[in-house]
Amino acid sequence: MTNTTPIIVIINCSILDKLPHSLLLHILSQLDDSADVARCRVASKAFDGVFPGLRSINLICSLNWYSSKRIKPFKTVFLDHISQLETVESVSIALDGLLMYYIDHDADDLYLTGEDFTNHWLPRASGSLKSLSISDHYSQNPSDVLPLISAYYLLDEPLNDFNKCFPNLQFLKLLSVKGLKHPKIHLLSLKTCLLDVLDCMESLSLIAPSLMLLKFKCYNPRALHVEAPMLSHFHIGFYEHGPLTLIKLDNLKTLWLESSHCGSLLSAFLVIESVDNLTLESRHPDERDHAYPKLSLQTVLMVFPNVSSLCIRSGAWSELEACLNTQGWEILDGTTGLKTICAYLKFGDPSLTFSSIACVLDQCVDLLEVKLLIHKGVTGTVFESFMSKCMLCWPGLKWRWGIWSMWSEDIECQMNHGTSS
Repeated sequence: MTNTTPIIVIINCSILDKLPHSLLLHILSQLDDSADVARCRVASKAFDGVFPGLRSINLICSLNWYSSKRIKPFKTVFLDHISQLETVESVSIALDGLLMYYIDHDADDLYLTGEDFTNHWLPRASGSLKSLSISDHYSQNPSDVLPLISAYYLLDEPLNDFNKCFPNLQFLKLLSVKGLKHPKIHLLSLKTCLLDVLDCMESLSLIAPSLMLLKFKCYNPRALHVEAPMLSHFHIGFYEHGPLTLIKLDNLKTLWLESSHCGSLLSAFLVIESVDNLTLESRHPDERDHAYPKLSLQTVLMVFPNVSSLCIRSGAWSELEACLNTQGWEILDGTTGLKTICAYLKFGDPSLTFSSIACVLDQCVDLLEVKLLIHKGVTGTVFESFMSKCMLCWPGLKWRWGIWSMWSEDIECQMNHGTSS
């Protein structure tokens, strides 16, 4: 068993005074929690002397901290901490999850995105800031951080101020935002962008030559323009959408397409030869209107001809099954590059599901591995019968089996069944 007894280390402060400043600064920089840094400053003048050389702050207000009468308030400690740093490159402040159940949500003592508090430190830090993370408690008051960052609400042309203020920004995460109309993000150093818009947005223009990961979810963007030659991982989530303009995606390897109907979203893409790993998900396949383009395996492989790993989530698989007729799907030439397929199955009609599986496996002759996840509501007898039938019909494949649920992680319950020919 692992010994969890805390280890207490006592260091003579006179020894610390003799250590070089670079070593003392290195020791402080290894502490992930800035509260520990503050304790070191109190305990040692040597640590306190080199403290201004640190470049990051990471503070989390715990329930004990909030309730204690002996510890300085969270905001006071943070402002004291940041005011003494010579250069600030990373700021992360957050509230412990337990606080949500104990604090007064109408009070402002822990309102971390309020204008009065943010104005105390953000203008001074913005010149060198590379990473910013603020996790606030739920409040009826709107967040004032974004307008203070860009001087406006990140709307239209004023977003240029945001681009100018943070030219070295590498990680941008804007979740559950509203009010964006025509945002333009032009950041040369941006590598990761997570943008989740809750309402409709007219258009988004994103120019980021260093961007490698982009996750963009929006209810109904009318237009999307992306220039990101280094982009390798792209996750798109739309309900409806307008024109898509995707320029210079030669390095795109992993793509996740999520929409009300994947067939409609696929129709907006031109051929992208670089994609190797593709995931499809449809949120409302049962509401498919005949006006929407159909989702078919042939269409998928025409748009992404070099994909070798295909994951079809439950909604997208239902959309595929809805297009199955008595003759099956369109006939492929059997020369697809697909090596692995993963499918999430609901089993509304087991015979239809098996026919769908057969259409895929009989036409993709180069397949090596198939992973099928069955909805947890399917009885064990039906699951086992289906599993045995599949492995009997295609014995040369490597089979992986599992169960899935809307509210839990996928579980692989049986693996490596079948043999490779």
